[in-house]
Amino acid sequence: MIFEALSSAVLGLVLAWAAAHRLPHRLPARPLVLSTGVAGALFGAFVTRGSLDAGGILLTLAGAVAVSVASLSLLLRPSGRLRGRSATA
Repeated sequence: MIFEALSSAVLGLVLAWAAAHRLPHRLPARPLVLSTGVAGALFGAFVTRGSLDAGGILLTLAGAVAVSVASLSLLLRPSGRLRGRSATA
């Protein structure tokens, strides 16, 4: 159990670091990105472990990665100016 939590936290940290390194112009401050990645991974591991019980460490880590990526995607901002005109303009 401790190994799964530690592994998922490290995985979330690596994913968040990669996102912050690759898309710095589309993400907020780096500490927020890193903490969101770790928290998402831990929450994903908790949910996956709770729903599958003893499904195995690979399934737990897959759930951690999925929730961490989903959490990080919520932090993304649009890359540039919106294309096209709005209906009110």
